[in-house]
Amino acid sequence: MRSDNDNWDITTSVGQTALFVAASRALEAQKPDPLAVDRHAEAFCRAVGGEWTTAVEGTDPEHPLQTEFGKSFVDFQGARTKYFDEYFTRAIDAGVKQVVLLAAGLDSRAYRLPWADGTVVYELDQPRVLEFKRDTMNRLGEQPTAERREVAIDLRDDWPQALRESGFDPSRPSAWIAEGLLIYLPATAQEQLFAGIDALAAPGSFVGIEEAVPMPDEAFEAKRAEAVSSGEENAFFTLVYNQQHAPADQWFGAQGWDATATPLHRYLAELDRPVPAPDSEAGAMTGTITLVAATKR
Repeated sequence: MRSDNDNWDITTSVGQTALFVAASRALEAQKPDPLAVDRHAEAFCRAVGGEWTTAVEGTDPEHPLQTEFGKSFVDFQGARTKYFDEYFTRAIDAGVKQVVLLAAGLDSRAYRLPWADGTVVYELDQPRVLEFKRDTMNRLGEQPTAERREVAIDLRDDWPQALRESGFDPSRPSAWIAEGLLIYLPATAQEQLFAGIDALAAPGSFVGIEEAVPMPDEAFEAKRAEAVSSGEENAFFTLVYNQQHAPADQWFGAQGWDATATPLHRYLAELDRPVPAPDSEAGAMTGTITLVAATKR
């Protein structure tokens, strides 16, 4: 169960969810018609080994990513990656050269997107998560396509100050991403995150956010109790906070941003990917998720 001052590495607690996402991106890249190709995702999984190697090889029929839900989750990750890759392309085209990856996890965009000369990518996350990514990329001989700066900080702490101390300039436009993050923060921390972004973002800045509508409390507590009783370590429902501070498009819109919200199920349909039935396990997930992009006036 989560606690106020908990921390993790790449294979425990919230950290291991980054491996689940990386394995999903790796499986998406193997498709004949991938929505997005993250060539580093498989390398991260193989660096950990064990179940994560079999996950990307597809050799374990019992792995969650081989289930009906898992196949829908891979589609979801392909769509989400495409959405935010294109979001960053718009920021690059607009001349933005400061990029902030909040809870960077195993996001490899600092290594794979065509950043303009002079771009600095700030990656904020737990120290051991950043260390794993750095060590893995160094062993592979991979070099970032922008200047990459690690900011080892818990996003429940004073991350704006840590970001400024790392060289971030609030007077210049920036591009931010909170992908797969909000569900792991209580509503108060979500509010602080939004306010921190707004305070540091100059006019012309971009923000991209993935958000989810909370489940009814009774249903969520039942899922959490089931996860605890099963004894499954790091079960999803023991890691997330079933809370939402405010819909991102509305919150940022009220602060002077032009925001567009795209429901995930609609985006999947636009991409000709299967939309899970609303009454399925996958549909219960995709039906609550929205992808948001905004620019500051």
